[in-house]
Amino acid sequence: EHSLWLSLMKPRLEILKNLLADNGSIWISIDADESHYLKVLCDMVFGRRNFVDEVIWQRAFSPINLKKTLSRSHDVILVYSKNSDGFELNKLPRSAEATKSYKNLDNDPRGPWTSGDLSVGPIIQSKVFEITTPSGRKVLPPEGYCWRLTRERFEEYIADNRIWFGAKGDGVPRIKRFLSEVKDGVTPMTLWTYQEVGHNQDAKKEAKVFNSDSVFATPKPEKLIERVIHLASNPGDLVLDSFLGSGTTAAVAHKMG
Repeated sequence: EHSLWLSLMKPRLEILKNLLADNGSIWISIDADESHYLKVLCDMVFGRRNFVDEVIWQRAFSPINLKKTLSRSHDVILVYSKNSDGFELNKLPRSAEATKSYKNLDNDPRGPWTSGDLSVGPIIQSKVFEITTPSGRKVLPPEGYCWRLTRERFEEYIADNRIWFGAKGDGVPRIKRFLSEVKDGVTPMTLWTYQEVGHNQDAKKEAKVFNSDSVFATPKPEKLIERVIHLASNPGDLVLDSFLGSGTTAAVAHKMG
């Protein structure tokens, strides 16, 4: 069963690879039953080094109670680049929620900032040293961890007011990260929830034809396709949906254009 399906997929994937631009990528939505088989085939066709990552899309938001084991709520999207050298994806727009944590608690002239953990693992002995807070408290990194910075680099951060010890000056030191210095947009994560990109029921409503009850078996929500196109392409690029299906990719690309 699997070998027949894979043998049919192999020449199609080879054609799609040839159609990709040098900086192009392919995004393959697949059920978790088949994703592991397809991953091996894609490693063969595109090269394992060109595997970008596996995205988990939460396609369902409620359990199927008739299931006697686990109610699967996700599909997999395998992402491969044509050439991994210098390959980059676009960023997601930075939402108001993402910037809400940036504040200016000490009226820093560089503007709003948030703070990040100064400790990291695994331990590097040269980065384990005692820090004295403004209140006089002595602080070491947690057991098994070290500081992210060398002592010399830490002193530079102190001089540049990039270390936060809390409002009372006695907290564990943290690194200040300024909103003005972060790159435009947010790096996407590999878990895409239905709140972000829609779910199966959204897709079926969008795919209804002439107000009828007949729908395609496995349509994709427009928000899911929009995210893929946003991350993987730029204005003027060609986008190909090799299986077309409900035509969602064409519809979304047209709206985005």
